[in-house]
Amino acid sequence: VLSLGSSRSGSLVQGIAGALLADMFHGARILRAAGRNLNTAFPRFRTAGDLYTHIRDITKEGGDFTVRNFVGVIEDISVKSSTVETELFPLGALEFYTKKNMGWQYTQEELDKWMLPTRGGDQGDYRDGMQEKIHNVIDCLRTEPRSKRAIIPIPFPSEGSKAVNWHDQGQTKCCRELHLYIEDGQLKCTGILRMQNASIFPKNIHFFATLLEHVGRELKMPVGEYTHWITNLCHDRSAISC
Repeated sequence: VLSLGSSRSGSLVQGIAGALLADMFHGARILRAAGRNLNTAFPRFRTAGDLYTHIRDITKEGGDFTVRNFVGVIEDISVKSSTVETELFPLGALEFYTKKNMGWQYTQEELDKWMLPTRGGDQGDYRDGMQEKIHNVIDCLRTEPRSKRAIIPIPFPSEGSKAVNWHDQGQTKCCRELHLYIEDGQLKCTGILRMQNASIFPKNIHFFATLLEHVGRELKMPVGEYTHWITNLCHDRSAISC
């Protein structure tokens, strides 16, 4: 009888252990979020500065010369590595425009000193509703880390897309959306841009890097790579109807 009882007890323990292992394996699969990122096939750049040098070079013909459908991956999108200072964008200008687009406070003195038409006008003004959009992304990824809905839409802050007017630079924003997602235990992002003037890239990438650092800090998660999709890439703002 004791032998029979021991056998039954052993089977019960094995069954419970098997069930626990199955649950653990299932949980691990959920956390791992099996998938594949095809951006491994795209050109990769260690920093934003490296990508900046590249896009300046491939658009150096200037004027209306346009490179279509450029994609590049920046491996280190930290703010430090994404601070690309140029003659057009010294550090003070980069920090001012990032404050402005993040929806943070800035002074009249900063506005008077750094705001210039050559640094981008309404097309590069993303501040309307930005804090609400960032809060939504944080809530999304905190609630459901596997979500594919963590987006920051930029094109139409106050109007529906049905009213789009190509004459209105405020409606034809250069950056259209930022898609944030968690992969390999890191916060990653893909930016979709209608238009990128290489000369304006330092302003864009400093803002994107700051936004990702902020979201990552709120989620207590390291920031991974950033994928930059550009439909129209030109050297500077001399391009036609950019």
